[in-house]
Amino acid sequence: MRIRPVLTATAATAAVGALGLAVAVPAQAAEYTSALKVAGIQYDAPGTDSNKCSGGNTKNEYLTIKNYSRTKTVNLKGYLVKDAAGNRFTFKTSHKLEPGDYVKLRGGRGTDSDSGNVVYRQNCNFVWNNDKDTVYLVKPSGSRADVHSYTKKANDRDGNGYIKYHG
Repeated sequence: MRIRPVLTATAATAAVGALGLAVAVPAQAAEYTSALKVAGIQYDAPGTDSNKCSGGNTKNEYLTIKNYSRTKTVNLKGYLVKDAAGNRFTFKTSHKLEPGDYVKLRGGRGTDSDSGNVVYRQNCNFVWNNDKDTVYLVKPSGSRADVHSYTKKANDRDGNGYIKYHG
């Protein structure tokens, strides 16, 4: 009986990397290295846009971030959310997401609530463009946790201003 060595995909990648050759990795593979993902975005708040802190509708513009891990609790402290224009929000306080849990990052002013799954930006200006934008979720280390670009025409077929990601 002849025994032939078996080279696994991991071993093959390591061998190719050791030789200094580039290894092609699917672009989507990097997207799934984080438990936290953008689950959806209400980029166009219902009604006429008004960024007045009193009576405006910026609180109705929100980003839903979900912990897709089955076992790991993730603390949002230090995570950064930003758009293509460089508007930024950093989670400055501890907000733990249990496996399967989510938080809505809302515009406007309000009281953050773990039990209500909500964090407010404490800023009444809109962040997300109503026609197109890019959403970045960045880990405290600076590496990307998730990224999504959207256009109203291509991604919001029912026109309700909400786009869902990650099933």
